[in-house]
Amino acid sequence: MALPAAAAEPYPSRPITLIVPFAAGGGTDTIARDLAKTLGEKLGVGVVVDNRGGGGGIIGAQSVAKATADGYTLLFATSTFVTNAVTSATPYKVDQDFTPIAMLGRGPLMVVASKELGVHDVAGLMDAARKRPAGLDFCSAGPGSINHLAGELFKQKTQLNLTHVPYKGSGPATLDLLADRVQLFFATVPTILPYVKEDKVSLLAVTGATRSPLYPQVPTMIESGVKGFDITTWWGVLAPPRMPAALVAQLNQAINQAAAKGAVKDRLSSEGAETYSGSAEDFRKVLGTELSNWRAVVKNANLKLQ
Repeated sequence: MALPAAAAEPYPSRPITLIVPFAAGGGTDTIARDLAKTLGEKLGVGVVVDNRGGGGGIIGAQSVAKATADGYTLLFATSTFVTNAVTSATPYKVDQDFTPIAMLGRGPLMVVASKELGVHDVAGLMDAARKRPAGLDFCSAGPGSINHLAGELFKQKTQLNLTHVPYKGSGPATLDLLADRVQLFFATVPTILPYVKEDKVSLLAVTGATRSPLYPQVPTMIESGVKGFDITTWWGVLAPPRMPAALVAQLNQAINQAAAKGAVKDRLSSEGAETYSGSAEDFRKVLGTELSNWRAVVKNANLKLQ
């Protein structure tokens, strides 16, 4: 007589690994650790953060793409996940080799100019660029970064004479902005906020579709006359490909709940971001839209894959 098949173990029944594709200690890592703690409490198991830096986030992402789709290996991703895909020869396809689970939140970049430039809004910035024979220099954290692509999009939409000056990270870029060696930076909030508060740079606009709760008096780029300029950074969780739908739904609900209040929400707010509560399919659509939009920017700028 055949024995009955053993019942499948309930999920989760052991610790979950949340891979952060960046070094420990940064802003992304901090948000991931807040999420891991809260998510673990909701699921009743430990959620362990595993930092696998290198390749600008590509190495950690690749390890998840190759993992078993059982819900025990997850990727904590940022908008770099998409910008890498359109500017680098990644060993995976973001729209095929991962299962989107949930987006935690999203927030704008800050458009800042050097104080020496003497402008106070986007109209003044554009006027200054037109008056300078050599145009303006905009800095970034490196080729293919979101700062770089935001500058390229601005250049394409305005036809201004702008020159990209890449740096090895946001820190060196900010120092040269402060010294007026470059005049413009599409900066992430954590990078530039201290200097905005100290009035060491001029905050001209934010890049999202709506104003930032941090600075509600500052207009968006769209309000400033740059049509269709809607760029946000985001944080989200993905899994290996072909994840069972039941696990996707369970994790999506738990992550949305974890991000809705408490430490995760507070941390996102400090980054100038707002929580985003949506389905896994909503997240998939966001990724698809960003892939399409950034690919167009890269193509129009004639940027070559790294």
